[in-house]
Amino acid sequence: MRKFLGEILMEMESVTDAQVKVALNKQNAGDKRMIGQLLVEAEACSPEDVARALAEQFDMRFYDLDSMDVPQKIIDLMPQELAREKLVFPVGLTGRTLAVAMANPLDLEVVDTLRFSTSLAIEVAVGSERQIKAAIEKAWGLTENKLDQMLGEMSQDISYRAKGEEAGGEDDALIVKFVQQIITNALTNRASDIHIEPMDDHLRIRYRIDGVCFTMDPAPKRLQGPVIQRLKIMAGMMIEEKRKPQDGRIKVKIGEKPLDLRVSCLPSVHGESMVMRLLDSDSLKLSLDDMGFDPTDLKVFNNLIKRPNGIVLVTGPTGSGKTTTLYATLHTLNTIDRKIITAEDPVEYHLNGINQCQVNHKIGMNFPRILRAMLRQAPNVILVGEIRDAETAQIAIQASLTGHLVFSTLHTNDAPSALTRLIDMGVPPFLVATSIQAVLAQRLIRTNCPKCLEPFMPDARQIELLKLRPEQLSNQQFKRGKGCDNCKGSGYRGRRGIFEMMTMNRTIRDLAFNKASTSEVRKAAIANGMNTLSMDGSRKALQGITTPEEVIRMAKTDD
Repeated sequence: MRKFLGEILMEMESVTDAQVKVALNKQNAGDKRMIGQLLVEAEACSPEDVARALAEQFDMRFYDLDSMDVPQKIIDLMPQELAREKLVFPVGLTGRTLAVAMANPLDLEVVDTLRFSTSLAIEVAVGSERQIKAAIEKAWGLTENKLDQMLGEMSQDISYRAKGEEAGGEDDALIVKFVQQIITNALTNRASDIHIEPMDDHLRIRYRIDGVCFTMDPAPKRLQGPVIQRLKIMAGMMIEEKRKPQDGRIKVKIGEKPLDLRVSCLPSVHGESMVMRLLDSDSLKLSLDDMGFDPTDLKVFNNLIKRPNGIVLVTGPTGSGKTTTLYATLHTLNTIDRKIITAEDPVEYHLNGINQCQVNHKIGMNFPRILRAMLRQAPNVILVGEIRDAETAQIAIQASLTGHLVFSTLHTNDAPSALTRLIDMGVPPFLVATSIQAVLAQRLIRTNCPKCLEPFMPDARQIELLKLRPEQLSNQQFKRGKGCDNCKGSGYRGRRGIFEMMTMNRTIRDLAFNKASTSEVRKAAIANGMNTLSMDGSRKALQGITTPEEVIRMAKTDD
């Protein structure tokens, strides 16, 4: 008759009778774990003691892997994924028989899989779970201690250079910790986006901070699969789908701070690339006064948004702050006497007191359909996330002509281009001319770090590019950050908007009606008092808010 495991451990003097009784009582109370696991957890014995007892119980051989040096040619016979998943490790080859140490030697399915994958006979022996994990990490990756050390280094700071230091391990708990650390670092360092990008021989991880991408220490290629899979599970994506782009959302809590991430997954040559946009609810607390408007432009914009009808467009490339500006605008308009409805793709932030509709193309809930439906809801203010086609544009325009104030975004480089863009979409010029009230183009520029600010004089070329006149330079002191710990040596910390606001007048409406070129519209708008993006940026450089170099980088055009 086969002895019980607890009995064998007592004979080995590894545990006492009382310790075995405590473990058995736990099992009787409903704990489904094996008695060996319970005794190890209670620190009554070591994993190696349990493995030796298990080997005696089933008349098997026990391998002490800590004292063995397995040749690489033996290790190469074992599929790495199977070894990690089932806790099995090869220890020797005799003729056509492969000897393996298993944490669970009774798993016959694993034995069959090994027999099939190696085309060898399998001799099963017992090994301790701890020793098998250590042997696996020694053979195919780094130890858990090394990965923990790497994670600790990650938490201290972002490395702005790719040093090529190795890291690894696909153990579930370590991957969870690794992913959590990536997100925590992003929040700590004020990143707006996290980029997980598979390269040919490594996994690149980058943060976008103040609009600029910085690379942290690269992760080894073997981390790619587990990290991407973990993120897809967190985002509610299909982990088995690797051929099509997917979108998802992650909600996590970092310390006491809840964090929302919008996730995009895109198949690429070397694997699936993921980008996570950090949606910080603190940005919702910003008002129009915090956006960076010049006082004159802010007064004009505040008057525009109080009109009963018409369309106000906000333009700019992805990541230029359009959504933040529009949400700040809705926050200003969100009073008890106004009904506001939005159609967004996706809904990034949830706003109290505002009806928000999520676009869902799978069921036909696109912008035009939502727009038609929301008009029957009798709103005062409508926000259309983006005008992407003529149908959406025409319904938005019809809404503005029937007594609604409509806000939307458009992807153009400047304000005058918005009129020609709508006409190119197929919107009749007379509708563009009559419905558009104003177009606001914007960019986000980095602002000088307040901790290391110093005066300086830009070179003549920068002054020429910004078209600064001698009278503008008198009594002005340019400033820049020289670099410190607060700004990670960049000289910049934080961002602020620069704006180009084109309000419609009779001249500009006539130009739109006659399909005039963008350059003609631009000249008329400047004559009407519009400050271009470059002009507004130059104004902020003269005030010491940013540098001429940053304005040239973000706003310089050929005008």
